[in-house]
Amino acid sequence: MTAGAHVSINRTARLAGALYLAMAPFGFFGILYVPSVLVVPGDAATTARNIMASEWLFRSGTVSHLIGQILFIFLVLALYRLLKPVNKDHAVLMVVFALLGIPIAFLNEVHHLAALRLLSSADAEAFTSTQLQAQAMLFLDMRRSGILVNQIFWGLWLLPLGFLVFRSGFLPKLLGILLVIGGVGYLIDSATQLLFQGLPTISQFTFIGELLFPFWLVIKSVYVEVWQQRISLEEA
Repeated sequence: MTAGAHVSINRTARLAGALYLAMAPFGFFGILYVPSVLVVPGDAATTARNIMASEWLFRSGTVSHLIGQILFIFLVLALYRLLKPVNKDHAVLMVVFALLGIPIAFLNEVHHLAALRLLSSADAEAFTSTQLQAQAMLFLDMRRSGILVNQIFWGLWLLPLGFLVFRSGFLPKLLGILLVIGGVGYLIDSATQLLFQGLPTISQFTFIGELLFPFWLVIKSVYVEVWQQRISLEEA
């Protein structure tokens, strides 16, 4: 294997790890932090006042989530290049599951913007403030439901990713197992919350693979010789 190829695949692995790590703060800010600060469950009036008093924060939550989804596209492409030699069909499946969730995430943010539009509209004389607040709360609830739907794809894409990591030989098998566990956790949470809202979630305990995997890529990269053997078998 040439030195240039060695550097190239290490760069791809570290780029994938860096993109994965970069996604985390954007997703946390847009999906978890902003709603936790502004949205008061069951209290539309207080939620409306919070949003209008911190409109920039509310809008930045939407922008942050969208930036995270854009980074996700490049992450998946980098991982496809890295893992395609293991099994091309599973690598394609990983990409399909990952990319299917991105349009859902983008469209789901329309609910966020619709809530803000209702609360700040100057052409809403036909509705009382209480009605507008209730409608805005409905859109916020729809956004939360949309995230639960999107969570299905968060789980599905981790299953082939975990399989590829486990079978690769150039990444630790344990990471693959943990990624699959993380994917199953997302799927269980999505199913239980959609069927029985309010049940405890488990994904906060099963995401460890998604934490360790990018750090491994950034710090350790991959076992390049094994990766090259995979390439040679693919080309044979």
